[in-house]
Amino acid sequence: MSRIGRQPINVPAGVEVTVGADNLVTVKGPKGTLTQALNTAMKITVDGAVVTVERPSESKEHKSLHGLTRTLLNNMVIGVSQGYSKKLEINGVGYRAAKAGKVLNLNLGYSHDVKFEDADGVTFEVPDANTIIVSGIDKQKVGQVAALVREKRPPEPYHGKGIKYADEHIRRKAGKAGK
Repeated sequence: MSRIGRQPINVPAGVEVTVGADNLVTVKGPKGTLTQALNTAMKITVDGAVVTVERPSESKEHKSLHGLTRTLLNNMVIGVSQGYSKKLEINGVGYRAAKAGKVLNLNLGYSHDVKFEDADGVTFEVPDANTIIVSGIDKQKVGQVAALVREKRPPEPYHGKGIKYADEHIRRKAGKAGK
């Protein structure tokens, strides 16, 4: 048995999980609603405040899908109850972020400002000029948008300038040796 797949998912109070035809799962919670079509081979059962995922056979494909299906469901439950966020840090002279309405405005040393709008279900917070917090209920969208923001000026190894995740460590290089 899959160690992850066999664990039950505890549904917190205020969250409702419904499984429709063809394993179309809808999770409603205080932060919003998520819907995802999961693989039809997996058997998803909702019993009160506990959701379990079972696989039909011991084939390699079903073993792979077992843990994946359970993790996707768990991410949906956590997303609608607590939400997800990624913290980005901006390092570099003159590099800064500002938020005007629903638009994130990044000044990254280019001849133009880089702008991002709040996407569907993903919002930006700028507590100070060097910190960006990307938050939302869908873990995949939050991670993707954070990666797109980081991609505009990835950290470089010599001075560490650029946009990095808060928990990311940048391996530094020595650069040129002096005379």
